[in-house]
Amino acid sequence: MVTVAMVGIGKMGLSHLAMVRAHPDVEVVGVCDSIGYVLDVLSKYTGLTTFTDFTTMLDTVKPDAVIIATPSASHVQLIREALGRGLHVFCEKPLTLSAEESAELAAVAAKKGLVTQVGYHNRFVGAFQEVKRLLDAGAIGTVSHALAESYGPVVLKPKGGTWRSKRVSGGGCLYDYAAHPLDLLSWYFGEAVSAGGTVISQVFSAETDDQVYSTLRFADSISAQLSVDWSDESQRKMTTKLSIWGSAGKIVVDRQECQVYLRDTAEPPPGYHHGWNSRYTTTLTPPVWFYLRGEEYSAQIDHFVRAVLARPEARGAAQNDFASAAATDRMIEMVLVSASAEENPVRATTTAPPTTKPRKSLFGGRSTKTAAR
Repeated sequence: MVTVAMVGIGKMGLSHLAMVRAHPDVEVVGVCDSIGYVLDVLSKYTGLTTFTDFTTMLDTVKPDAVIIATPSASHVQLIREALGRGLHVFCEKPLTLSAEESAELAAVAAKKGLVTQVGYHNRFVGAFQEVKRLLDAGAIGTVSHALAESYGPVVLKPKGGTWRSKRVSGGGCLYDYAAHPLDLLSWYFGEAVSAGGTVISQVFSAETDDQVYSTLRFADSISAQLSVDWSDESQRKMTTKLSIWGSAGKIVVDRQECQVYLRDTAEPPPGYHHGWNSRYTTTLTPPVWFYLRGEEYSAQIDHFVRAVLARPEARGAAQNDFASAAATDRMIEMVLVSASAEENPVRATTTAPPTTKPRKSLFGGRSTKTAAR
């Protein structure tokens, strides 16, 4: 049994809470948030022990692991506190708003032998996993180019907004939306070596970006176009899609389906034939113990729990660990620096977004804002 404490009870936090409470190998021993009425409701109807201070919660319940689902700018201090106590950590993406700090946290976790994971849930989607398997098998030959897209209706008005649409707390479209296709590109092709031709634009947001377009280059002469827009009202919800071209075929994939075209110049992999093939997430994804929003969300939590339960020598290859997320964060900053080099008026900085000024928080006044995601 793994004892888990949670911090941040917003949309993602509530989802994670529902899943871990239903997990047969998890006991939730504490929940922390800065909003009192949320904690009052949870305490009244679930009986969970609640806290408004992260440090006090850890001192009191002494968990094996923590799940962090707070605004991005708060991740660094919360994770440092957890790692300093030898706790395993699952954190929502992005890991941090600074590639340097992400690398630092990854190094600390590795030195201590702790299990870490970041919530890039697409790596647990059956269709995206099938792409990884096909690419590793060389099914479409030598890859030359990819198009990575993500669109959704997050910021559709010029006024209002949440912490996600503020540069200092969420990082904007680049950190919150573009992070997903960038993470998939990193998984498939390794970390990018350069970015150029970047355009980062505002549509409605006054403090951050709403659109990101860039060209990335990877090893082995692979290039990729990044196209992301979170002010796209034509989408009902977030959609992530990749198209990949190779010398022996092409792959088009989203959450629902993996479409594969194979030329007759090479032997198809088992179960495939020349021409168009389709594989669906519904048949590629094994069942989960608890379904909420999609099997991938439960699958990633289960992967984390199983890694914590396993002996260190039996944990196997890490998926979405801090080192992997730090690579994605470096790619994000690469795009950001490229935008500055292109003299884009929206982003006139070559570094990560600045942190917020200290204010009262879950650390009792010592850290940045840590409200729920």
